[in-house]
Amino acid sequence: MPVSPITFFFDFSSPYAYLASTQIEAIAARHLRDIEWVPVLLGPVFQTTGARPLIDQPLKGDYARIDIPRSARYLGVPFVLPSPFPIATHQAARVFIGLQREQSQQAVPWLHRCYSAYFTQNRNLAELPVLEALAAEQGLASDAVARFTADPAIKAQLKANVDRALEQGMCGAPFMVVDEQPFWGVDRLPQLEHWLSTGGF
Repeated sequence: MPVSPITFFFDFSSPYAYLASTQIEAIAARHLRDIEWVPVLLGPVFQTTGARPLIDQPLKGDYARIDIPRSARYLGVPFVLPSPFPIATHQAARVFIGLQREQSQQAVPWLHRCYSAYFTQNRNLAELPVLEALAAEQGLASDAVARFTADPAIKAQLKANVDRALEQGMCGAPFMVVDEQPFWGVDRLPQLEHWLSTGGF
């Protein structure tokens, strides 16, 4: 009987999704699971839940400024709180989808390159010249960013990803689903791994 992949919903502006992205591949490998990477936008999620970006919420924002870098240190992951933060990430997400379609082996490296650029080098992913520079660093075609970000089918796919995430109950990022079980947040990775280890609990 085939096992389900770990579906990993993420937004490139989420620091907690960035942290989880540095851990999830090792977890999946330990338990012989594939990962389905699904880029989404948190804006529509916040509209549905009535939330605001964490950093902008009273008290929670102050806590996040302590917790995010502390969580990065705990995981041994480099982190710098970028400015501006958060940012629009639809362009970076469209490039990811385009790579999934045309050069699938380049998609996950793009994810890691974007997360590293934003959360360790303070490079603004909302700016097309930044994305073009990152694409060049990865050896992608010179027209890749312009072509993928303008593609109507890719735009539609990103919207479909958001709709799918909401249908599956996404309330924040990262949001992971395995064996039809949802896990929200980098702090739920130990539970997710325990689920995989035990076959459910």
